[in-house]
Amino acid sequence: MSRRRHHHVYVIELSKDVLFEPRFRKNNPHYVEGKPCVYVGMTGLDPDVRFDKHKAGIQANSFVQRYGLRLLPDLYEAFNPMGYQDAVDKEIDIGIDLRSAGFGVWQA
Repeated sequence: MSRRRHHHVYVIELSKDVLFEPRFRKNNPHYVEGKPCVYVGMTGLDPDVRFDKHKAGIQANSFVQRYGLRLLPDLYEAFNPMGYQDAVDKEIDIGIDLRSAGFGVWQA
């Protein structure tokens, strides 16, 4: 029996103000000035719904709640939906890829 593929990875653009957060800076030593700052996550919900929950403070990441601007679907839409383990793996891969491109990345 195949399981329903309903998990999603998502990427949220964060305001550059997140760069004033010592924890964010410490976790992004190779950040390239001018590149986007993002949060990469995975969810069993639609990414739009998950973003709204972050902003409302429901199971929210504090950086997303405070600095989240918008979803960046061009960076994740092609992968969704997928099974749970594929989403876990893809979230990690996207974070690694964006970090190597100089982005500031936060993952829970």
